[in-house]
Amino acid sequence: MIRKQVVDPLFPSCPIRNVLSRIGDRWSLLVLLTLQGSSQPMRFRDLCKAIPDVSQKMLTSTLRELEADDLIKRTIYPEVPPRVEYELTERGLSLIPLLNQLVDWSLENMDAIVNHRKKFAL
Repeated sequence: MIRKQVVDPLFPSCPIRNVLSRIGDRWSLLVLLTLQGSSQPMRFRDLCKAIPDVSQKMLTSTLRELEADDLIKRTIYPEVPPRVEYELTERGLSLIPLLNQLVDWSLENMDAIVNHRKKFAL
């Protein structure tokens, strides 16, 4: 089941709320970055191995949502058993530099943020 798009009653066409609600969840960024790190399309089982703490149900749901937003492409090959591969679309590729900046910022600031959280919790 695909989650419903977040639509704010006061701002129903707000791109920030609508886009970030889809890519800002727990798994979407990991899937996008995993696909970006692969030199070729990935199969479902390869994504499961690359992101071992995601359940098959959540990975399936996340892949469907990313496909619905045209961030990834799903290709089904008519074989027995069927082979399905996932890869980034042009739109997905255009998002990757921004995600990489977010990853870099996170790595640069994580220690300071964790230390501040500890002080705040006291």
